[in-house]
Amino acid sequence: MASDNNLAVLEALDSARTQWYHVKAIVIAGMGFFTDAYDLFCITAVSKLLGRLYYYDPAKGGPGKLPHPINNLVTGVALFGTLSGQLVFGWLGDKLGRKKVYGITLIVMVFCAICSGLSFGSTSGSVMGTLCFFRFWLGFGIGGDYPLSATIMSEYANKKTRGAFIAAVFAMQGVGIIFAGLVSMILSRVFLDLYPAPTFNENPIMSTQPEADYLWRIVLMFGALPALLTYYWRMKMPETGRYTAIIEGNAKQAAADMGRVLDIELDVESDKLSQFKAANQYTLLSHEFFRRHGSHLIGTMTTWFLLDIAFYSQNLTQKDIFPAMGLTKTAKEVNAIREVFETSRAMFVVALLGTFPGYWFTVIFIEKIGRFVIQLIGFFMMSIFMLILGVKYDYLRDTNKFLFALLYGLTFFFANFGPNSTTFVLPAELFPTRVRSTCHALSAASGKAGAMIGAFVVQTYTLDGNVKKIKAAIIALAFTNMLGFCFTFLVPETKGRSLEEISGEDGGGGLGGGQNETQMAATRSIAMQGNGRFEG
Repeated sequence: MASDNNLAVLEALDSARTQWYHVKAIVIAGMGFFTDAYDLFCITAVSKLLGRLYYYDPAKGGPGKLPHPINNLVTGVALFGTLSGQLVFGWLGDKLGRKKVYGITLIVMVFCAICSGLSFGSTSGSVMGTLCFFRFWLGFGIGGDYPLSATIMSEYANKKTRGAFIAAVFAMQGVGIIFAGLVSMILSRVFLDLYPAPTFNENPIMSTQPEADYLWRIVLMFGALPALLTYYWRMKMPETGRYTAIIEGNAKQAAADMGRVLDIELDVESDKLSQFKAANQYTLLSHEFFRRHGSHLIGTMTTWFLLDIAFYSQNLTQKDIFPAMGLTKTAKEVNAIREVFETSRAMFVVALLGTFPGYWFTVIFIEKIGRFVIQLIGFFMMSIFMLILGVKYDYLRDTNKFLFALLYGLTFFFANFGPNSTTFVLPAELFPTRVRSTCHALSAASGKAGAMIGAFVVQTYTLDGNVKKIKAAIIALAFTNMLGFCFTFLVPETKGRSLEEISGEDGGGGLGGGQNETQMAATRSIAMQGNGRFEG
């Protein structure tokens, strides 16, 4: 039975038992995130190879290396594309519908992943320029997946398991990172067996196999495969019932679509829908939105921004962590393909032991202890571990390598069993249907702005390897996490509530304030019509 103020189709979605369509929605949305993570992180495995292939200068006496500005562009240009894509597709998701633009993101990713591997040019600079061009647009498609996948999953899920389902979609990012390392490791191993070569110390010229030019291209193009396999199923998904009913105002279509999905018969409730819509006409830039949800939006944007500064800055210690774990050697001790193998193996091990478990701990515990508590714990523990790493950096690096690696791994674990997951979940739950995708996009784009600061500003500051600078940077990141801890208090707990109850779309006060006059009038009108019912 629907509540007095909510629509039967929405009540049915909230109270539906977990069934096959939930699992299918997680897989369809999750495969997008698997592809996103693979495409974003596979470049790390082959970036050193690009330097050895295209920038070897015998006069410098060492293996070829991407100049720092070019390295930043190659590895980070996708972040700029992702930020842009989040804003554009997030807005389109509210204006045109979630499904209408959902498939476009995959098409962009497939096309640009293939074109990235086919990057061409007559000079080193032109090849890198072509690569950066296509990686920007690859990031653009990836960016669209953030708000659309989160919004679709939140609007399909029931209220008891919604957080776990959204977190499970995001957890596929961890699987994608693992596969980025695994695929690169397997392919480089195959190439290494086919094309053995001396180390750089033994023969500088012969240490970079010409065939390695195929290796990095295959690694990048592989990212098109999972996106291509997912496209058909994305197109088969119906528009979410919440968008069809609340935004399009098509009660009949919403009842038909969701009735077919849930295998039950639903009331159409056209008259009740018009009253429901009347209570929720305010826009993103209205005074009413900022009164009810302004602090929520500030909370989701600032926490994601602060998290990603720290999260994307952690690479600054990798050059010391990987050798400490015995996973990599210096570039002069290996040939080009062997270096790819060792780098990708290190990525795989860190992702498997540190990154991956944190994602799934969030899936398991998010409905038990809540988003708010997980985010607070994550920020706090990251602060503690980073503070220890910063204060004792040189001691840990030189004297206690096991503890050094352990603290590094725990920082990643509590990032993912913490704000890296919850900052994705909360914006998909807190805001009204009319602006849900846009608000998630604004929050995610703030995160990518933080990622750019971490990847470019923080890492550039420590580029010379000065220990004092590295220690200062890590300590500063610990305080950045504490700021994230503080800003978390702007975000309320959403566990166990329907999306309409959270946002106030059902005519109640929501989590951000009381009813306005329009909502109170609509609530009285809805109440007079009696209870909506559905059978199943």
